[in-house]
Amino acid sequence: MKDPYNVIVAGVGGQGNVVGSQLIGAVLVNSGYRVTIGETYGASQRGGSVMSHLRISKTRQYGPLIPPRSADLVIALEPSEAARVLGKYGNPGTVGVVNSRPVYPVDVISGVLSYPPTDELLQAVDSLCAKMYVLDATERALELGNPILANIIMIGAVATAGLLPITESGLEQAIRELMSDDKVSINLTAFRLGGEMVN
Repeated sequence: MKDPYNVIVAGVGGQGNVVGSQLIGAVLVNSGYRVTIGETYGASQRGGSVMSHLRISKTRQYGPLIPPRSADLVIALEPSEAARVLGKYGNPGTVGVVNSRPVYPVDVISGVLSYPPTDELLQAVDSLCAKMYVLDATERALELGNPILANIIMIGAVATAGLLPITESGLEQAIRELMSDDKVSINLTAFRLGGEMVN
């Protein structure tokens, strides 16, 4: 990885991207990296934009916010958030890992605004990255019984694709540090499932 390696985890409120970024950070800190996490929030409610910046280094602590056009990896739990984040932070070398399931904001649900067709949105996202992985993470998470597990599915995909040095044992340690013991098994199942989706 380049140093610093800049990762953005993006989504909307209620998708679990803050927990996802905390787990990534914990795994990497336990592996000897220095990680700074900064969070930015849109509307502070379920459905508002939420973005976590992770700056990862072997040698030093970096400021918490990634400069524009400087993301190396964007993990997006929602496709319109992928487009928004990549438009500002992407560059010709950025890799995107994108959940294909849209989350419609209130203005779309009420008919005030329209949401772009998902295939057009994903084409736009693809044009903004060097490589893009698209996952039906929410659908698979629903099969496990909870849509919020999409965040762990995405982490599993990122790990298996070799985009971050995350192992199952490292994630298990981080889950035990940040969650109750009854959450370990289902989250590791989600992690493995995400890995299978990019194999």
